[in-house]
Amino acid sequence: MTKVDLKKALDGYRAKRGEFRIVEMPEMRYLMVDGQGDPNTSPAYTAALQTLYPVAYTLKVASVRELGWDYVVPPLEGLWWADDVTAFTSARDKSRWHWTMMLMVPDWVPPELVDAAVTKVAAKKDAPARLHDLRLEALTEGLCVQTLHVGSFDDEAPVLAEMHDQFIPNEGLELTGTHHEVYFSDFRRVAPEKLRTLLRQPVRPVGGEDHS
Repeated sequence: MTKVDLKKALDGYRAKRGEFRIVEMPEMRYLMVDGQGDPNTSPAYTAALQTLYPVAYTLKVASVRELGWDYVVPPLEGLWWADDVTAFTSARDKSRWHWTMMLMVPDWVPPELVDAAVTKVAAKKDAPARLHDLRLEALTEGLCVQTLHVGSFDDEAPVLAEMHDQFIPNEGLELTGTHHEVYFSDFRRVAPEKLRTLLRQPVRPVGGEDHS
């Protein structure tokens, strides 16, 4: 049985350091959990990850057994925003951040298999505390600009500034949708200066309609 690695198979998960790339993202489905606050200190953030991963791995096993499809559990992803955008892009006031943490669900997996995985995880004695907050949802971002950031999460601001204030307007585009990150590195095991994070920003032509 071939094991599919979605982050290598999907074009939208390719990015290079120092290069801004315009991509068209199709509709994708994710397991999602929402929250607010500093991801370094918020119990809600930790609980979100402790909810997403057991369901994702249970779903992977079910895909192999019931559908004959094996795959690498995709990387963690996050949507990030703040009521005042400077709290995210420049001031980096993490206590004011809102987030949705996500794990991609392959397109061959039917919703009922996701429901069965959630039910199975819920039946365990140590069931995740935020399982009732988990949902399966489609995300359609459409036109996006993305790049690869290598380094600490706290060093993203200059890259985002260049993306938002120079590259995007110079291409006749404007921001729409929500800042999106894909974590290619496990931040629990990789030194901050070596972290690899895809930074994605949905955009539209200046004056165009927002389809996100």
